[in-house]
Amino acid sequence: MIALPAFKHALMITFFVFVMMVLVDFINAAGKKRMGNFLHGGHWRQYMLASLLGAAPGCLGAFMNVSLYVHGLISFGAIVGGMIATSGDEAFVMLVQFPGTALALFSLLFILGIGFAWVSDKLIKVLGITPCESCLSSQCDNCEDHWQDVEGIGNYFVISNIKSNLRSLSFTRFLLLVWIVSFFMLVNTGVLGPALWNWKKITITILNLTIFYIVLVTPEHYLHKHIWDHILKKHIFRVFVWTFGALLLVELGLQAWHLEGFVRDNMVWILVISALIALIPESGPHLVFVMMYAEGLVPFSVLLTTSFIQDGHGMLPMLSYSLKDSMLIKVFNLIFGLGIGSVVYLMGF
Repeated sequence: MIALPAFKHALMITFFVFVMMVLVDFINAAGKKRMGNFLHGGHWRQYMLASLLGAAPGCLGAFMNVSLYVHGLISFGAIVGGMIATSGDEAFVMLVQFPGTALALFSLLFILGIGFAWVSDKLIKVLGITPCESCLSSQCDNCEDHWQDVEGIGNYFVISNIKSNLRSLSFTRFLLLVWIVSFFMLVNTGVLGPALWNWKKITITILNLTIFYIVLVTPEHYLHKHIWDHILKKHIFRVFVWTFGALLLVELGLQAWHLEGFVRDNMVWILVISALIALIPESGPHLVFVMMYAEGLVPFSVLLTTSFIQDGHGMLPMLSYSLKDSMLIKVFNLIFGLGIGSVVYLMGF
């Protein structure tokens, strides 16, 4: 039965994604106060920061870039570079499926983001295009400033918080703890994950204990707004559905539709299709190509092309701010991405 192994694999991946999203959220929150001074150093600093934020797994870095752009703190080229470096929620799945290649890909996208940020700023001047970066606002109502309410990351890791949190245990915290404990039991009884104790099972156990501790010590506000409302409700269900669907599609394709032969015979079209699907401002469709790469069906050039062009949910707040700028960003990224992907494909990768 194909569905059950795909379902179990999707559960494992989704839990890893959940843990990493929570950890990345803390890191982003901790670094928010250092951005302002850094940006005063000119465009190259903007390019570096935007690409660095974009290269961080998940959508928070992209949301930060949109907020900085809306407030006129970074240039059009910088946000183009940030979106190039962004791989959305799929970045977490790649870290689970092929961590070494994923880190190399993120590093490459970071470098390409900086380079094409500079190219984009030069191009809009040559073409006489005027993006709406001068439109400043005192508040970006449509952008998701997840970090604005976080005062200090150290305050969340205080053991003394556990007693008060358990004394006034909320239903949300109770559900999260039950989910984490249930996953721990499923892994340690061999229902999910490796049957024998190895480095994978040890890593899963450590991550499980880490997320259990975080849920115990975080304040109620952070638990609800960041972990429950944002990470779980907006991301995790979608990640599971798209991951399960992608795994199932690839397995069915391999067994029933001769997918491997079709892909091998039409690789150029697969590269073009991956670029076009990457235009969709949604985390999920890109996962099909992630899984195909994990199965060895497509080369690195296809993974690079779709990762280069797609930006997960990062473009959604940008669409609400300026449709013109959003279209320009996607056009630039499509042209650059297809160009880079084609060169890498012709090089044999």
